[in-house]
Amino acid sequence: MNVARSIALFVVAALLEIGGAWLVWQGLREHRGRLWVGAGFLALGLYGVVATFQSDENFGRILAAYGGVFVAGSIAWGMVADGYRPDRYDITGALVCLAGMAVIMYAPRGR
Repeated sequence: MNVARSIALFVVAALLEIGGAWLVWQGLREHRGRLWVGAGFLALGLYGVVATFQSDENFGRILAAYGGVFVAGSIAWGMVADGYRPDRYDITGALVCLAGMAVIMYAPRGR
């Protein structure tokens, strides 16, 4: 699988997981109702499906790499959806996580 397709899958997975969790949060914590919660559950389920399209055979590697995307994506989501303003440590931490993701997922391996 090429790296661009893999990154696109990670981005879609992040949108589904972070968006799904946000919808559940909105439904429960912000009292927006069951429809929001249900939509969140659907999105979270679809996140699990999208993750299976990564070509690597190792679930643990894919999920570990996705963790870096999740960290950075969560900060970005908070900025867009909730007006969150990350500080330099948030940004630095997210970049470190993305660098770790790249090493885990795309480092050359002797296969």
